[in-house]
Amino acid sequence: MTIFRATVLDTPGALGDGLRADEDCAIVVHDGVVVARTDPATARGAYPGDDVVDLRDGILLPGLVDTHVHFPQVRIIGGLGMSLLTWLRDRALPEEARLADTEYARGVARDFLRCLVGSGTTTALVFGSHFAGAVDALFAEAEHTGLRLTSGMVLSDRILRPELLQTPEAALAAGQTLAERWHGRGRLRYAVTPRFSLSTTAEMLAVCAELMGDPAEGRLFTSHLNENQEEVAEVLGLFPGSRHYVDTYDRHGLVTERSVLAHNVHPTDHELEVLGAAGATIAHCPSSNAALGSGLFPLRRHLDAGVRVALGSDVGAGTGFCLLKEGLQAYFVQQLLGARGYPLTAADLLHLATRSGATALGLGDEVGDLSPGRQFDAVWVRPQPGGTLRTVLPHAADPTDALGRLISLGSPADISAVWVGGQQIHTPRPVPVGGASPQEAS
Repeated sequence: MTIFRATVLDTPGALGDGLRADEDCAIVVHDGVVVARTDPATARGAYPGDDVVDLRDGILLPGLVDTHVHFPQVRIIGGLGMSLLTWLRDRALPEEARLADTEYARGVARDFLRCLVGSGTTTALVFGSHFAGAVDALFAEAEHTGLRLTSGMVLSDRILRPELLQTPEAALAAGQTLAERWHGRGRLRYAVTPRFSLSTTAEMLAVCAELMGDPAEGRLFTSHLNENQEEVAEVLGLFPGSRHYVDTYDRHGLVTERSVLAHNVHPTDHELEVLGAAGATIAHCPSSNAALGSGLFPLRRHLDAGVRVALGSDVGAGTGFCLLKEGLQAYFVQQLLGARGYPLTAADLLHLATRSGATALGLGDEVGDLSPGRQFDAVWVRPQPGGTLRTVLPHAADPTDALGRLISLGSPADISAVWVGGQQIHTPRPVPVGGASPQEAS
């Protein structure tokens, strides 16, 4: 039973509705759920026995929601000078093959989750591994960490390295076993995850449809879409009967409101129409798209077609886990598009990193803002002493200006605490220069 006293910024409405800001707010949390959002005096009067945690030396945000992030790629971030298919061949897939060793995979999972939480992410749709043992390790570590995580085994039956391929029959058996073990267990859920149509035959996509099961079970579907023009051309060559890339999934019933497809940098108008009508979501990964030279995301065209959009860090092909930085990169992309771009505000960027992601993952009634009735998934951003953000934040003209400065300058170093369901899962401890990390010292 806790009252958190803080400046609270969130975006509970639709994209474009603006920022809700309470500069001296009391968030009352009982059993992990926000039961009141009011002023401090009212909260103390109504809940006199609750502890008070003073977070006024910073800003409290909803927990960040990453809708596309690759678990096996945490150790290969930073490969520059390559386009998508070259980067996959030379950088990503050799590392992903190493996760056949479950002990190695367990270490990668720990690194991955530590970086994810340390960047303020409390909910994530995670692209898993091609190996069932590695996916088991990820779920087990996530359960221990307390993160709200959805993931699944990555399915492919052609083109990739031989050790990353499965037969459709083996994929069905392994996927069903993993889903039955982990889906709905605590904060964990299962996502059916073909890598992309480039590496999956029609037979494997039919298996994906079977793995989705009854809609009432709530399994998600995630894959890649229209990321790179060379990739798009190859997919169309492999599916000569398909009208476009989206059709390779849609003809198997895989494009629904439970679908989150990453990138979609090069969509046709008809593809946007299909995605919008289905209620599917696109995970926009601006840093990755820029690093691989994939292109500039046409956000305005998506929104005009009624396609939902949220943010993803992508990780290996991107520049890190921090969705504050992804929000800034998304802003840059739209600025570069000029009249074809969508004029994003600071509030829009926060929405894309929180409420949009929660809605995309079917968790809009649970997380995504700090309203009464929501789980207390929250991030406390307290600028580091001596940093630029610490210098400029006190001079913000208003809360919207403060949020813009936070998104422009904030980094994982400024994340001072993270809660999921009221459970504090991250409190960084400073490490002296040249000293051992807390884990090494213990």
